[in-house]
Amino acid sequence: MSGNLALAHAVGGDLKARVEQHRDPSRIDHVWIRMQAGDAGSVEISINTSSRRNLLAGFDPRVRVGVISRPWEELPSRGFDPCPRFDYSEQEQDANVFFEHFEHFEREALEELLIATTHRAYLLEAWGTPYQHPQHPGLHQIHSRRASCAVAEDIRFHDGALRFYFPADNKSALFLFKFCGQP
Repeated sequence: MSGNLALAHAVGGDLKARVEQHRDPSRIDHVWIRMQAGDAGSVEISINTSSRRNLLAGFDPRVRVGVISRPWEELPSRGFDPCPRFDYSEQEQDANVFFEHFEHFEREALEELLIATTHRAYLLEAWGTPYQHPQHPGLHQIHSRRASCAVAEDIRFHDGALRFYFPADNKSALFLFKFCGQP
């Protein structure tokens, strides 16, 4: 399933989220969300909650988060498939998105936000770079892929994101993630 795909799209339910564990707390920088993606089975989504690369290079390690809330009329089908493109600029052009990294988006607060949002959501739609975990496929690079303070490579049209679907009010929340220096 993951092979050489540059970008994939996964949709799943039965969501479970957990914070990365490590004996050295300074090495914790991910939240993992597991979902059941139909015939694809279990898929794990790996989300950065800080940037070790920025930290080691002397830049701001915090992740800036932008959220676009929209109603949904029809839920996407569960699955795991190749995706030709996902670009933040296309998402931002129809919405007034503010990317925040103020106090409540320090690593621990972002972990809490992702865990709480996952628990409230009925379904998760994710875009990212596929990888093969020993037991199941996964997606990582759940953030803008544009050049940042610590990464010179500028990748267009392969951004990663999360869209949570909430059944109570037919709303969705698209989470977009950016690092220091990304446009």
